[in-house]
Amino acid sequence: MVSAAVVRNIVGIIGNIISFGLFFSPAPTFYKIIKQKSVEEFKPDPYIATVLNCAFWVFYGMPFVHPNSLLVVTINGVGLVFEFVYLAIFFIYATNKGRSFMLMFLTVSLPLLQKKVSILLLIEAIFFAGIILITLLALHGTQRRSLIVGIICDVFNVMMYVSPLTIMAKVIKTKSVKYMPFWLSLANFLNGVCWTTYALIHPFDIYVLISNSIGAVSGLVQLILYACYCCRGENNDDSDQNNTTEVQLSERPRDIEA
Repeated sequence: MVSAAVVRNIVGIIGNIISFGLFFSPAPTFYKIIKQKSVEEFKPDPYIATVLNCAFWVFYGMPFVHPNSLLVVTINGVGLVFEFVYLAIFFIYATNKGRSFMLMFLTVSLPLLQKKVSILLLIEAIFFAGIILITLLALHGTQRRSLIVGIICDVFNVMMYVSPLTIMAKVIKTKSVKYMPFWLSLANFLNGVCWTTYALIHPFDIYVLISNSIGAVSGLVQLILYACYCCRGENNDDSDQNNTTEVQLSERPRDIEA
């Protein structure tokens, strides 16, 4: 008889693999940015948000906050590395000159967009540090710490999971799925299902369950929309391939965290 712990670990490992694929999915676009030495119309906002989301899930999975969550820590730790790499590429190529990363920090005046990203990351770091201090100094016991940190994680995760509502509305309005790639929607759905299953297996994890069950429903709705509109003629328009890539960039981060 296979124990619940073994099954939970297997499901968690599968979730790690799917999540890794989602984290890695924007890599071709960033390779294109490096090759062209320009970010063009690329927006870093989703990646800035995902940095904080991943950081909180890593903190949540620590033994002194929520024990038995190693697989939550591993994938979000990997995700954190990916997001910092993506943001570093953005910093380097945010101008056509492609100035070096170190030179930009040594320069007194940064371009406006780099300033915005720097300020937002600084705010996130201060907020994250504040939550860590409050959790460790004011809250005693893993149950209380899990409650506060878990709620914060769910708030950010749910916000990211419901963010495709604008894309889904566009699909319904245009009756076209060219802005909602099938494989990304499928991966998001499987990711949500996998982590929901993981949360239901003993030891039960309500905080992982809440956000990822919403993610599974969100992914299912995307697949249903795709099935409804995939055969329409306008979906064959190849002129918007670049737009599809940008949608992949804007959607990917919000669906990964366990």
